[in-house]
Amino acid sequence: MTDLINPVALVPTLPLLGALLAAMTTNARAGAVIVIIAAAGGFAAACALPWEMQVSVFLLVDPLSAQVALLTSFVGLTSAIFSYGYIRTELTSGRLDPPRARLYHVLLLTFLGFMLLALLSNNLGVTWVALEAATIASVLVVGLPRTENAIEASWKFFLICGVGIALALFGTVVLYLAALPALGPGYAAMSWSDLALAAPRCRGTLLNLAFVFLLLGYGTKAGLAPLHGWMPDAHAEGPTPVSAVLAGSVLNVALVAILRLRGVMDANAEAIAPGPFLMALGLLSVLLASLSMWGRRDVKRFFAFSTIEQSGLVAFAFGLGGPAATFAGLLHMTVHTLAKAALFQCVGRVAQRKGLQVFAGISGLIGSDRALGLTLATAIVVVAGLPPFGLFTSEVLILGETVNRAPYLTPLVGIGLVVGGWALLSRLVGLCLGTPTYGPGPATSPLALIPAWVHLTLVLVLGFAMPTSVVAWLGAAASVAK
Repeated sequence: MTDLINPVALVPTLPLLGALLAAMTTNARAGAVIVIIAAAGGFAAACALPWEMQVSVFLLVDPLSAQVALLTSFVGLTSAIFSYGYIRTELTSGRLDPPRARLYHVLLLTFLGFMLLALLSNNLGVTWVALEAATIASVLVVGLPRTENAIEASWKFFLICGVGIALALFGTVVLYLAALPALGPGYAAMSWSDLALAAPRCRGTLLNLAFVFLLLGYGTKAGLAPLHGWMPDAHAEGPTPVSAVLAGSVLNVALVAILRLRGVMDANAEAIAPGPFLMALGLLSVLLASLSMWGRRDVKRFFAFSTIEQSGLVAFAFGLGGPAATFAGLLHMTVHTLAKAALFQCVGRVAQRKGLQVFAGISGLIGSDRALGLTLATAIVVVAGLPPFGLFTSEVLILGETVNRAPYLTPLVGIGLVVGGWALLSRLVGLCLGTPTYGPGPATSPLALIPAWVHLTLVLVLGFAMPTSVVAWLGAAASVAK
């Protein structure tokens, strides 16, 4: 009960309470306002997390969870703001009716609330339940358009991630059994914080088994190859504001769980080294996704493969291990989440006005809608990893650590990054600078692009002039996984 009245509990609770309130609201515009208020409340509460460090039975607030929760809540807020105009346009065009708009508002807040709960939970079981609830909410919202392709994508999402989350449940049970000799039965053996301290005394053979199942289970949610099959379809068919959240935040939650598990494995002398497995899945994701981007005609599907590539790079950095590589991985996670959310907000406006989302039909944006075209072009340049933006900085740091720790893998990582970046820049030429085919209608208001520009400005600052306090903060978050 103490945890329930803890101020930290407001971070996931406010979005979940907002979901209940949105469910009782029949007016679509009022529901959109509730989404913004609830997301803003969650973000405001998350801003206090750096000063609320604590460990209790069910809550764990350390620099790692606080960093990712703050990032997730911020993306949730900007996506809620973007949703206001997006849903209004969908209602006006008749592609969405008021009951489905209300369901969308409920599911978006539910999705956000349970992701934040998974990040701040100190209990293995609560983490799993929260991720399962977030999965169900995201599955339902992907199928919300009710087209044949959307329903197919929703089922694929449900089946693949359902299997993954089931494997994670088995891994959670085995991890609890591994901790019993050191911590005894009860909440202690289910606690992330206690498990990290008692890891040297846990049963190594059971830790190995738990690691395999948890890596496969949470790796599915992280979009790591070959477990990534749900992501391109979910991005392509689901509402674009949800793509902005799926593109980074839900992957980050799973990667944080894997990072904490890596710390437990590293501390046990009998356990297998988790690094090579993470590096293998991460490198496979980078190479497979960068090659898969070529030939994709659907805009959102194309950028979904870019997300898989970036998630794989983060997993590879976590697999390298050490404070510097983990720091680089967390920095890359942060800047990619900000950049990809801005990119999907721009793509959503393009696809919504044109009524399609294929590259051939939406070229020449700068000539027909300058503000939107320039914003989208900047976002693509950022995601491609060009200087002076944050992804360039994080990629250089990861490559440097690869040279130091696994030099034989440096060419493969470099090839993956070059091929992926080349694919992005090749699409940039046609999408923003080609012959205008953009449909008629008023140009996008610069005010509507403010959330995207806030994201991109933060990415520029983190790459070009990162404050010392931010370096210290990310360093503290990286040290948690030791």
